[in-house]
Amino acid sequence: MEQSSSSTLVKALLKNKKNPRLAWRLYKRIFSSPSQESHVTSLSASPTIARILVQARMQEEMDELHSLILSSSLQNAKASPLLSVVSIFAKSNHIDKAFSQFQFVRSRFPEKGPGIYLYNVLLEGCIKERRVDFVSWLYKDMVLSRIAPHTYTFNLFIRALCDSSCVDAARELFDEMPEKGCNPNEFTFGILVRGYCRVGMPDKGLELLNLMEGFGVSPNKVVYNTIVSSFCTRGRNDDSEKLVEKMRGEGLVPDIVTFNARISALCKEGKVLDASRIFRDMELDEFLGLPRPNRITYNLMLKGFCKVGMLEEAKTLFELIRENYDLCGLPSYNIWLQGLVRHGKFIEAETVLKQMIDKGIWPSIYSYNILMDGLCKLGMLSDANAIVGLMKRNGVSPDSVTYACLLHGYCSVGKVDAAKSLLQEMMRNNCLPNAYTCNILLHRLWKMGRMSEAEELLRKMNEKGYGLDTVTCNIIVDGLCGSGELDKAIAIVKGMRVHGSAALGRLGNSYVGLVDDSMNENNCLPDLITYSTLLNGFCKAGRFAEAKKLFSEMMAQKLQPDSVAYNIFIHHFCKQGKISSAFRVLKDMEKKGCHKSLETYNSLILGLGIQNQIFEIHGLMDDMKEKGISPNICTYNTAIKYLCEGEKVEDATTLLDEMMQKNVTPNVFSFKYLIGAFCKVPDFDMAQEVFETAVSICGQKEVLYSLMFNELLAARQLLKATELLETVLDRGFELGDFLYRDLVESLCKKDELEVASGILRRMIDKGYGFDPAALMPVIDGLGKMGNKKEANEFAEKMMEMASVGKVANKVDPNARDLHQKKQNKYGGNNWQNILHRDDGSGIALKSLTRVKKGWGQGDTSSFQPPRVDYLDYWEDDV
Repeated sequence: MEQSSSSTLVKALLKNKKNPRLAWRLYKRIFSSPSQESHVTSLSASPTIARILVQARMQEEMDELHSLILSSSLQNAKASPLLSVVSIFAKSNHIDKAFSQFQFVRSRFPEKGPGIYLYNVLLEGCIKERRVDFVSWLYKDMVLSRIAPHTYTFNLFIRALCDSSCVDAARELFDEMPEKGCNPNEFTFGILVRGYCRVGMPDKGLELLNLMEGFGVSPNKVVYNTIVSSFCTRGRNDDSEKLVEKMRGEGLVPDIVTFNARISALCKEGKVLDASRIFRDMELDEFLGLPRPNRITYNLMLKGFCKVGMLEEAKTLFELIRENYDLCGLPSYNIWLQGLVRHGKFIEAETVLKQMIDKGIWPSIYSYNILMDGLCKLGMLSDANAIVGLMKRNGVSPDSVTYACLLHGYCSVGKVDAAKSLLQEMMRNNCLPNAYTCNILLHRLWKMGRMSEAEELLRKMNEKGYGLDTVTCNIIVDGLCGSGELDKAIAIVKGMRVHGSAALGRLGNSYVGLVDDSMNENNCLPDLITYSTLLNGFCKAGRFAEAKKLFSEMMAQKLQPDSVAYNIFIHHFCKQGKISSAFRVLKDMEKKGCHKSLETYNSLILGLGIQNQIFEIHGLMDDMKEKGISPNICTYNTAIKYLCEGEKVEDATTLLDEMMQKNVTPNVFSFKYLIGAFCKVPDFDMAQEVFETAVSICGQKEVLYSLMFNELLAARQLLKATELLETVLDRGFELGDFLYRDLVESLCKKDELEVASGILRRMIDKGYGFDPAALMPVIDGLGKMGNKKEANEFAEKMMEMASVGKVANKVDPNARDLHQKKQNKYGGNNWQNILHRDDGSGIALKSLTRVKKGWGQGDTSSFQPPRVDYLDYWEDDV
């Protein structure tokens, strides 16, 4: 009777298959009947209604069916139809429903074990949905049910574990197979070898390869190629070559996959010429039995040439690709576009874009975004906007990446208002910004101190559901640390662990409105970047005890410190001269498995230099070279600075030569210390040689000339200083950092009045404004010589300059405003100070008084020539 009723219901459901909603209502009515028989009947028909709902994609009804089955008592019901529903759900990618329902049925019918087929179906669903958490439970249930897995079942288990990087567990299953009466086949080995290679353990994969024959399985190309590719990816080209030879010895001819893996690895490692030789052999020498290059091979070589800047070779190859219909496609054009943009060839890139269209290969959004990214990174925003216009004319709508590139470009040049307008344009064009895009703008607003706008953006991000993630919180923490509000930053970080992004409410004001109870707090947990930002802020403020406490807290949160975190302590300890503390941190760093980086060495060299431990600097640089870490400009400049200060100028010169040999281009600071050291020795010929080298490398920079001039002046080399100043005047350099007034005074004291007055006249004739006090010793000297006419002329010029407000620069109509903003080496020198000087004989004062009577008081406001400050070498020389 029950079977007849079930059959009748199934027929009725199938009859309404084309009207699934009616079929569902019919099923629910029968299921909801108070009759126990009707309830059992509906459960027996559940596979039929499940198939109907799955085919109709009626998600809500499937959820309801699932809930109905789980709420059923299953009294007098059969397990088989319910397990069929499990299979249907698993095959239709509803693995969560399938698994929970399977567990429910197994708990109600523990004695009625399902067949191996259902386990396989569930395993396949777990693999497809990457639900490795179900796999171990399924295996244990099979063991309890005493169902012997087939080799196919083991392969599914091993694949699921390998896909989730659980290779150790996968190997344990592999080793159990013979005990369960199953022998691994070629697929088993292939799956496990691939798993090992994916997690970076190709040697384990090679061990398995060597075991294959012992199990009666012949190695195949797939297994060989997997290991070859893994060796190549990790730069182990010698090992890959040996494996290819072994492959040939097994009678397996390497195919195109093998060769593409080798070429790809060599190109990634920068060995493009080696890759090119293999490519040419494949292309030209058919007698070796090598596979012919395919489209992938050509694109790999094209990308390799572009990566190392071999653009001529890349262009030749691209032309070959473009002429061959079978090879040419959008990926090749995109690789070539990226290569051109990466090396600043924007005009050529735009030409290629037009050629694509002419050839009938329409650029994708990715093609346009390649150009957009390059242009925006260089601040070429007008060109980038032109590309957006071209996109729209060609029917390609900008996507979130396009807008993110533009927005980042605007923010990088400080055009925040334009960036905000762009954000509004995105929303008008139905291209919703994501958290990444908003974070770019948020970071810039915060850095610029536009707090209220940053607060408003945060509020909108929360309202739109973009999610205030860890990156967002890190931006705020970084801004607070940068502005010295460390206590507020630490309060937010502590709140992040409890309240997620709602911790931003601790900022006060309307940030409190950002609290969203529905937000998953785990989306905003402090990470290594959060703690590194805090550590840097506290160390910079000298609050080392609190920084150490934070460090311990970070480790308690199971965040293992990396070299960046350790380097923060090392850098700040070294900067404060606490070199022993820095080396203690270094010892702990290496003990924890973190290796010294370039930043580590740079900090230690700085610390040793501050402590005048010059000999140790040499040892440290030798050590970093042995470790394969190349010194950069900061390394060399720091070492040169302290070698010069320690009177090891010859060693510093050797380092300068080494820099140029290693293609590390010296900058102004590289030469600054050497010039000063040679002038101090003194060895002016060598100082001049270094100066000339500096000019040839760094260009005609005023800072170099002012440096050389001031050093010559300090060494009382007045003639050389005068000659250099004349060169400076001829080149029209600004004089803000030149101690020209000291030169004039020194010349006058040496009775070189004519030379001193000649310098001043040249400065006046060339339209320079300068410190009027420079005229005082000349006026005084001329007065002593009885040359009242010339003395009065200079005095009159002095009054004129003071009233107009000229500075040590070219004549500028805005000089009066400019001089108020700039300082020079001489400090303050207002008009009253000039009139009350007591370093002359009084003749200059008399000359000024005579001129004043003719002029009246006039505007005698103070002024100061400009100053070009040297920047701190650590912060700005890299």
